[in-house]
Amino acid sequence: MNRAAISLLFIFSGSPVYALTPNQWQFRQTIEVPAPGLVQVNLSAETINIARPNLSDVRIVDAGEKELPFLIDQSMPRAESTVRPKDFHAEIIPVETRLLITTGTDLAIAGITLETPAGTNFVKSVRVEGSNDQKNWRTLTSGDPVFRMGNGAASLRVQFPEGKCQFLRVVVDDNRTEPLPWTGARLIIAGSPAPTEPVAVTIKSRDENPGMTRLGLDLGAANLRIASIRIGMSEPVFTRTVTVATPELSEEKLHEQTLSSAVLYRVDLNGKIEARLDIPIEKQVYGRELVLLIDNGDSPPLVVSEIRAERRMTRLLFFASAAGSYNLLSGNSQCVPPRYDLSQLGDQLRRAGAAEGRLSLPALNPYYDAAANLPQGFATGAKIDITPWKFRKPVQVTKAGAQQLELDPDVLARAMPNLRDLRVVSEEVQLPYLIERTSINRTVTLATGSANDSERPNVSRWQLKLPQAAIPITRITCATDSPLFERTFRIWEELTDERGDKYAGELAQATWRRVPNQPAGQLAAALERTPRSDTILIETDNGDNPPIELHDFRGYYPATRVIFTSTKSQPTALYYGNDEAAAPQYDAKLIAAQLLRSERMAAALGPEETLKSERVRETLNGSARYIFWGVLGIVVVALLVLISRLLPKA
Repeated sequence: MNRAAISLLFIFSGSPVYALTPNQWQFRQTIEVPAPGLVQVNLSAETINIARPNLSDVRIVDAGEKELPFLIDQSMPRAESTVRPKDFHAEIIPVETRLLITTGTDLAIAGITLETPAGTNFVKSVRVEGSNDQKNWRTLTSGDPVFRMGNGAASLRVQFPEGKCQFLRVVVDDNRTEPLPWTGARLIIAGSPAPTEPVAVTIKSRDENPGMTRLGLDLGAANLRIASIRIGMSEPVFTRTVTVATPELSEEKLHEQTLSSAVLYRVDLNGKIEARLDIPIEKQVYGRELVLLIDNGDSPPLVVSEIRAERRMTRLLFFASAAGSYNLLSGNSQCVPPRYDLSQLGDQLRRAGAAEGRLSLPALNPYYDAAANLPQGFATGAKIDITPWKFRKPVQVTKAGAQQLELDPDVLARAMPNLRDLRVVSEEVQLPYLIERTSINRTVTLATGSANDSERPNVSRWQLKLPQAAIPITRITCATDSPLFERTFRIWEELTDERGDKYAGELAQATWRRVPNQPAGQLAAALERTPRSDTILIETDNGDNPPIELHDFRGYYPATRVIFTSTKSQPTALYYGNDEAAAPQYDAKLIAAQLLRSERMAAALGPEETLKSERVRETLNGSARYIFWGVLGIVVVALLVLISRLLPKA
């Protein structure tokens, strides 16, 4: 046994052993240790999913249920860096440009990134040579393409075997195209790799929005530290900007937070295919869902055949006094993080040789006491008096567990704009929920008719009818057969104020144009606010031009979901339509921690039920309100006159 191993043995043998109460941990796994000494255990995705995100609830116990200290080792790669060279000189000679670089560093160089002014599209082939005396040159790489294309695809990076060089010579082939003004370069200093493990990714949903494809991905587990994502596409040539996002809690609602974005491409460069299909992430994803947004622009959607992901590995290091079975405990939301004071030994432990412990799959702890783990009132909220609510829809649950319920136009139109009056109720008890705002856009059919004014013959006007008032559409699109035009369009609705007077409520203004040979596409306008009525008007002044023709109008509203937990046996309903209701106060962080790690089931809404009629003061508005009170006043006066006549005279 070497000196380092003896030192570690002494340290661990002298470490305190702690007693704990195993029934407070929900899950238990067996660690089979082949021999006494230092042991390392690689944590599976299943273990990471059921533990806290920072693993502060993980414990290792021996056969006597005594707690053993351990160290968490999460190996991360050392990121590559770039440095400026000491000197850079460019020389243009016939059919090639030579870039002479004095590195000025003793660090090992793994590549270079060339610099040239933006705005120029090109494809060049380069050769890189290295030397320490500018006399003897050796080729480091040859025939590598550098390029920049108008669709966003670009690569100015050239990699070669890592090594030390005092001088670099980059030879750019100008045989096919004009020379470029190369203005500088950066030297790439290689980082260090770290182990990864593949993650099984499932494409759960695909939504096609105008110019955008949205893929919902399931990682199979929460709290994974994702290193990268690779997208499999069958198209031979393409370029797309792809964004990776994840639902995260913000202001007590789930919003899609961007993790990374990159331009992916597969291009043909003079017969050589160059591709970039990987998106670096290097972040911990606290839920099990990812959202992939593919910006198609005016191009057709791509066929995505598969998604692959890699995660960073996490291992535990501990000292086993004997071979045999040990236990790993996890799943405790209330325990205090352990303090083993082993962080100062981290480098020594990572360098020391360790036996591989074999970890079983998680199993429920038969002695688990749920009451000792969860806070009171977590599963359900308070009782509720549903009398003030006007509408209800039954919620159809197909399987117990975490539920995902998308709100339909009926709910969105009749609920408060900020959804503070939503309640998920089962047997007169609230079920805590989270609101999830997604990037999905749903379509609303807009019945279209002409609304031209005979007194304004140069103005074309269209009337768009929504299925009902106050559907929160944020975007309108349409198509046209007119080949050449440019018009400014006004989008508005007719509203009524408290006195009964009508006025125009502006929604948007957009300039649409079409030129010959332009690919046919939708005309789109983003609304400045959501409409309050069920009728939208669009008009434009044609001037001395022929009237423009528009058709196929569509409205879009963002999909909003309610996320909650329910059992299949529970009769559950969604209540809405109460303008006096305050926003519910749930423990959003605790709810999110549970729901984000769970696989969601798609729940559905049933038919709407009207629970109470609108009150008179709500149905009477504008001039109708004044007419009502006027008639009521006349009736009161008439009754008083009648009563006075019936009374006996003195």
